[in-house]
Amino acid sequence: MAMSKSVVFLAAIFLGWSVPIGHAQSPRRVEIIAKRFTYEPDTITLKKGEPIVLVMHSIDVTHGIKIEAFNIKSDDIKKDKKTEVRFIPQQTGHFEGRCSRFCGKGHGAMKLQIDMVP
Repeated sequence: MAMSKSVVFLAAIFLGWSVPIGHAQSPRRVEIIAKRFTYEPDTITLKKGEPIVLVMHSIDVTHGIKIEAFNIKSDDIKKDKKTEVRFIPQQTGHFEGRCSRFCGKGHGAMKLQIDMVP
């Protein structure tokens, strides 16, 4: 039986048919602009278990993002270039992201609030 399912699956790929595999959820894309010395928006609300893509770009200098609770760090959010950070949050609560690349005098105050809901 397993052999016939494999043959059907391969035939479907070869012929370009759409084959549903489980309940794969498309990631939610969240656009974030980084600029001295803030993120816009500066607060986002996400759902536990929902695949997320943070689509980040800068409008001035190179910035970064570090979200320790989700083991995320990216130091290359460059001007006019999109940087994507993918993750699936597994806990609820309130978390903080901070700029991880020195961007000037107000760098230490550059924060992103992440509210995780069930």
